[in-house]
Amino acid sequence: MADGADQADRGQGRASRLKGFVRTRRGGVLVGAATVLLAAALGTWATDSWPFSREDRYCWGSWETNSGPGFLSDTPVAGEDEGARTSEETAPTPQRPTGRCEVALRSSSTGRDGDETSRNAEITLTYGPAPKDAAERMEWIGAYLGGRAVPLPDGLPGATDGGRGLLVLPERCDTRDGRPTAVTLDSDARTSWSKGGSMKSKAGLGGVRSVAGLLVSAANRGMEAAGCAPAKPLRVSSPVLMLPEGDESSLYSGACRIKGLEFDRETSKTLEYQVGAVTSDLQSCAVRREMGGGRYFDALMVAQPRLAALFDGTTGSGAPASGWRGSGVFADAYKVVRADCAGRPVTLLMVDELAGETTPYFTAFTNAVTGRLGCPPVAPVASGGSER
Repeated sequence: MADGADQADRGQGRASRLKGFVRTRRGGVLVGAATVLLAAALGTWATDSWPFSREDRYCWGSWETNSGPGFLSDTPVAGEDEGARTSEETAPTPQRPTGRCEVALRSSSTGRDGDETSRNAEITLTYGPAPKDAAERMEWIGAYLGGRAVPLPDGLPGATDGGRGLLVLPERCDTRDGRPTAVTLDSDARTSWSKGGSMKSKAGLGGVRSVAGLLVSAANRGMEAAGCAPAKPLRVSSPVLMLPEGDESSLYSGACRIKGLEFDRETSKTLEYQVGAVTSDLQSCAVRREMGGGRYFDALMVAQPRLAALFDGTTGSGAPASGWRGSGVFADAYKVVRADCAGRPVTLLMVDELAGETTPYFTAFTNAVTGRLGCPPVAPVASGGSER
């Protein structure tokens, strides 16, 4: 948010840009380029009145212009030409408790050599239930809870990696068939040049703490609109865990530093891994093929009750295979098992599309997790181990 001195420095140039703003009937606003990353102003995300009619708010009234994150800022970047921010939204209702909002930013600038730089970002917010199809749900869960995601603070059932996030809503917002409702936030941004070339860039969400605030604000507004809001609105007050370090090679150590999660020498040369969260509620490990080769597998442990509820109805009624305890399913695109561990249920997931090839890795992951949590193995120890 620009302070008084900044506004004075811009003078008449800023004023002329303001005169050029165009407001749409849906509340979209054409503004100067908004790509500055600013600190999150969490105080603006507390629930107050319901200003659907205000044109400086977006996504069911959840987010206000100049409230902190860069994508909501009206402050142009020095040297930028005119840009635009537009939005389209459908708010949830008690009769149709789903909603979607898209905020798009477009800006450009021209360098001294005549090369035009274009910046495009899209921020997508959704309110709705977890996917009904089991395979689709596993993919969806892994996308938001895996990789570099860290848990939301204050016991909120969700996670974020700073570029996307998920927050599961209270049970009173569940669908009639028992599926939890969640708010998800995604972003996609790219910078390209007229003389050729493009690269992914940041969408201006402001980091993990800012995303936590954006999710909470949207959840409070969405629940109010859908008629399932709790007596006290959700809030963010505590620090968010730091993001884990970047990808590491699995050539000389077990993936995600897990003993037994190891590969033969030739396979190791083609893989890299990402250690995600390692807490009592959430643990993740992502293994990728190097040089843009895509996923090898994602492994995930979930014990936080509302996050674990995302798996309800998908783990079957019996053991997934001989020697495993708990209930689970080994399908073509995923493996999932739920069992008691240290006094509470834990759910373990692997998304891989490699069928039986990754079963030894899932075995190693689950046994490492249960060992860390202090409970008996879920997988059969005798058949565990690694491929070498």
